[in-house]
Amino acid sequence: MAGSTLASPSVEPLAAAVGRPVAVSPGRETWRRFRRHRLAMASAVVLGLLILGVIVGPWFWTVPINEIDFSAQLQGPSWAHPLGTDDLGQDLLARMMYGGRISLAVGLAAMVVATVVGVVVGALAGMSRRWLDPFLMWLTDLFLSLPQLPLLLLVIYLFREQLKALFGVEGGVFLLIVVVIGGLRWMPVARLVRAQFFSLREKEFVEAARAQGATKMRQMVVHILPNAIGPVIVAATIEVSSAIIAESTLSFLGLGFPPDIPTWGRLLFDAKDQLDAAAHWALFPGAAIFLTVLSINFIGDGLRDALDPRRVI
Repeated sequence: MAGSTLASPSVEPLAAAVGRPVAVSPGRETWRRFRRHRLAMASAVVLGLLILGVIVGPWFWTVPINEIDFSAQLQGPSWAHPLGTDDLGQDLLARMMYGGRISLAVGLAAMVVATVVGVVVGALAGMSRRWLDPFLMWLTDLFLSLPQLPLLLLVIYLFREQLKALFGVEGGVFLLIVVVIGGLRWMPVARLVRAQFFSLREKEFVEAARAQGATKMRQMVVHILPNAIGPVIVAATIEVSSAIIAESTLSFLGLGFPPDIPTWGRLLFDAKDQLDAAAHWALFPGAAIFLTVLSINFIGDGLRDALDPRRVI
C-alpha cells in the first residue's frame, strides 16, 4: 500500500527461519566446546573450590597458623580440628589454607614468567630468517639439556641468603623460587610458539599485512600472535601444575620456604617422620597437591580440545 512502511524483520530470526546458521563469536564457540568436556568442567569446579577455600577460608576459620597446643599433638580429624593437628598441636586446616595461597601463587607466577619468556623467545625465533633463529634454538636446547633439579638446588643455595636480606624471608624465597622455576620452564613454550609462527607467517593475511607496509613487530603482535595464542594457553596450564610440583619438591627437600611458612610441600616434609602415628598430616596436603595438579591438567585437556577447530565436540 502506498505511503505505508513495512518493518524489516531482525536478522537472527530470519536466519533461523530459513535454516542458515547464526554467526557465533570465537569466544562463545570456545566456551560452548569447553562446556561439553565434562572432565574439564568438573576439574574447573574443583579448582575453583580449592582457590575459594584458600582465599576466603581464613575469614571463617580464624585459628592462628602458629598457635601451639601440646595437649592436642598429632590428633586426627575432629570438630575442633577438622583436618587434625601436627606434632606441635597446630591446626592443619588453618595451615593448609595459608600454605595453599603460597603454593598456588608460586604456580601462577612461575607460569607467567615461563610463558612470557617462552613467547618472546619463540616469536623472535619464528620471525627470524637469518642467524637469530639458530642462536635462540641453540640456547633453548642448551637449557633443555641442563638437569633441572640439581640446577634448582644450586641456584637456591647460592642466592637464597642474598634475596632474603633484600626482600625479607618470605618475599626473597618466593621471588627466588618463582624466577628459578619459571626460568627453567620456558623452553617448551618457546618451541611451541616458534612452530606456530613458522606455520602462520606465510599465510595470506600476513602476506597482505606485509604488502601494506606492516613492520615485523606489528605482524608479530597484531596478526600472528593472536592466532597462535590457543596452544600457548594450553601450555600455560601445564606450566602451572609443573611449577606447583617443583615448589612442593623443593619444600619437601627442605630447600623451599622456611618451616614457619606452611606450604603444602613443607607440610609433607614435616609429616614424613610421623607417617605411622599421624597419617592424616601427610594425607591432606598430598591430596590437595594431587587434586590441584590433576584439575589443572584436565582443564588443559579441555582447552586443547576447545581451541582445536579440527576436533568435533
